Amino acid sequence: MNITFSSQTLEDDCNNERLLRRKHGSDRANRIRRRLDDLRAAATLEDMRNLPGRCHELKGTRAGQLSLDLDHPYRLVFDPVDNPIPRKPDGGLNWTAIRNIRIIGVIDTHE
Repeated sequence: MNITFSSQTLEDDCNNERLLRRKHGSDRANRIRRRLDDLRAAATLEDMRNLPGRCHELKGTRAGQLSLDLDHPYRLVFDPVDNPIPRKPDGGLNWTAIRNIRIIGVIDTHE
């Protein structure tokens, strides 16, 4: 899967282990790196359904975004950026056709 980032700072943090550890601590940094590696290795978003940890679509003000569990309550939040965004007839995301995502951040989605 192709990955972009919502900001240069976020991209720098995610691609520099020292910065990632300083900002998130060792455990969460390892989880973030593992999840980014999983996303990079996936051909489509559908591949993420078969891996440990939960990948799911968000609702409410974050509708259209997805999250990957890190350590509670933190999630790696991203959105599809395929053009147009692949949708199923019911309006949901077509996970089998999503090949491009943008990382929004490491967020506590419960706030």
